[in-house]
Amino acid sequence: MLDTKIKDLQFPRLPYAYKDLEPHIDARTMEIHYTKHHRGYFDKLIAAIKDTNFTGSTLRELFNTADRIPAAVRNNGGGFYNHALFWNVLSPGVDAQPSGKFALAIRDAFGTFENMQKEFNTAAANRFGSGWAWLIVGADKKLAITSSPNQDNPWMNVAELKGTPILGLDVWEHAYYLKYQNRRPDYISAFWNVVNWREVEKNYFDTTKSLSE
Repeated sequence: MLDTKIKDLQFPRLPYAYKDLEPHIDARTMEIHYTKHHRGYFDKLIAAIKDTNFTGSTLRELFNTADRIPAAVRNNGGGFYNHALFWNVLSPGVDAQPSGKFALAIRDAFGTFENMQKEFNTAAANRFGSGWAWLIVGADKKLAITSSPNQDNPWMNVAELKGTPILGLDVWEHAYYLKYQNRRPDYISAFWNVVNWREVEKNYFDTTKSLSE
């Protein structure tokens, strides 16, 4: 996706039914989030680049120049990419924790899986206003946790901590308000019940492999 020209991007299919993440994420929220918010970012991105020099650009190129592109392109490009990653790291019937070499990488970076969760929860809970929390792989192949405002992400040249996101949590209110109202910590806690660790692990190994090439 990052290296596909924006004019050739397709809106991705949700990999499960709206109801499949219940009771942790309710079906109505999933439907609105996917069909209205995510679809909106995609449609507005395509509209924002129409008849501009960005038509032949990739998301990677946009993110590398995030501080110099129009706000509509930055915000909607980020919103489109961030949500595409988010849907794919969620799944019903998941393993409670990662395993194997990826689990060892988590322990190497954070001491324990629980420490990683606590640090991630803090990043998500303390992100003021709207934004995201991320588990990323840095240029040194080490895992780290960060957060970003609005629809920014760690790929962008404006990121506080840059890296490749392998797990992300949307903490905009539209992601949880119907079920959790103002109880963001409850939503963050519920999130761990639907994390697709196999997909996150794949993201990790794909990233570390590319960094070695």
